[in-house]
Amino acid sequence: MTGTEDQQGTATPVSEELSFEQARDLLGEVVDRLQQGPGTLEESLALWERGEQLAKICQDYLTAARVRIERVIAANDTTDSGQVE
Repeated sequence: MTGTEDQQGTATPVSEELSFEQARDLLGEVVDRLQQGPGTLEESLALWERGEQLAKICQDYLTAARVRIERVIAANDTTDSGQVE
C-alpha cells in the first residue's frame, strides 16, 4: 500500500497525486481492511476517512472523464449536423 502508516498500522491521508487506478486499488485495500475489523475505533475511523478521500479522488476522475466524453459527443453532433445526407 502506498502512503504511510503509523506504528499501529493506521493509514494516514493520501497526499501524493494518484492516478484513478492507484486510488481505486487503494480504496479496495481500505475496504478489505475495514471488513477484517481493525482493532480500535480510532483505527476504523482513520481507515474510513482515507476511504472517503480515495472515493472522492475516484469520483473526480470519473466526472472529468464524463465531461470529456460529453464534449466529444457534442463536437461530433455539431460536425454531423452540417453534413448533407
